[in-house]
Amino acid sequence: MGYGHIAGEHAEGIQKFYTAYLNPYLNYNRPCGYATVSLDGRGKRRREYKVEDYATPYRKWKGLPEAEKYLKPNTSVARLEEWKGKLSGTEFAKKMRAERSKLLRRCKIESPVARGTE
Repeated sequence: MGYGHIAGEHAEGIQKFYTAYLNPYLNYNRPCGYATVSLDGRGKRRREYKVEDYATPYRKWKGLPEAEKYLKPNTSVARLEEWKGKLSGTEFAKKMRAERSKLLRRCKIESPVARGTE
């Protein structure tokens, strides 16, 4: 979120930002590298990141056999597809940055809690 202190009264707003903007952006638009792990002759694990192993978490999940069984009970594939199609990655990133800026500006406003005697 930033480098400065954010007072506790802003925690709910930050959580809402993560749920509404950051998590969907990461799940649908930001590729991750998934390692292919192999063992060498001495039994040491070796991780290799192949080009074909880069995908968004959503795409990786969709590639799993019987992916639907990993969903929460009140979530459907149709609902996830609806989320996916809302905005392009660039549009979503711009909107997310704008919302983050608004949130951080609200957090910079002086805290209503008394700072003590000065």
